[in-house]
Amino acid sequence: MITAFSNGIDRILPVETLDEAARYRDQGYITCAERNGQRADGFDLGNSPFGFMDVALRGQTIVMTTTNGTKAIVRSKHAESVVVGSFANLSALARYLTVKGKDVVVVCAGWKDKVNAEDTLFAGALASKLLPHFTHANDAVLLARSAYDHNRANLKYFLAKSSHFARLMGFGLEKDIDFCLKEDTSFAVPVLGQDGYLTSR
Repeated sequence: MITAFSNGIDRILPVETLDEAARYRDQGYITCAERNGQRADGFDLGNSPFGFMDVALRGQTIVMTTTNGTKAIVRSKHAESVVVGSFANLSALARYLTVKGKDVVVVCAGWKDKVNAEDTLFAGALASKLLPHFTHANDAVLLARSAYDHNRANLKYFLAKSSHFARLMGFGLEKDIDFCLKEDTSFAVPVLGQDGYLTSR
């Protein structure tokens, strides 16, 4: 999502299911669908950031469903505000949240409703960025920060022990892993609107 907005995509509509995405596809929308780390059959794009760098996508609206992330976004829609973060927009997101000055709940999408390493590392990275301006409410934040702070010099080495790393490597997606672990490559901060669409601030 961050890469999409960084490359000029106008809006993203997150949806939970493949059936929802297919209905939009049948109406002529560009659709992105990922399940189990791979592009779902019959859709335009998967979840690789490199798929969103096509100049032909600039100014377009994308409908997206992923195994974990879009479900987390849709289920958070009743919050006062929902924003999307990654290592790519880490500092931009931290600045945005600091200026807002509201309580922050980090919803890690995880993997099929279970904890995963990469989301925990990102939560720890964000918590570390926010530390001068926010207090931590519970030990989950402490554990996430500790995981990040102790491994920040080589996140990939730490993640090499994780299940999702092995899954993505099995699909030949090492370049995706390397790309997604780079910090501060984007200023985009996706914000969920009342209409259900994400746009970048």
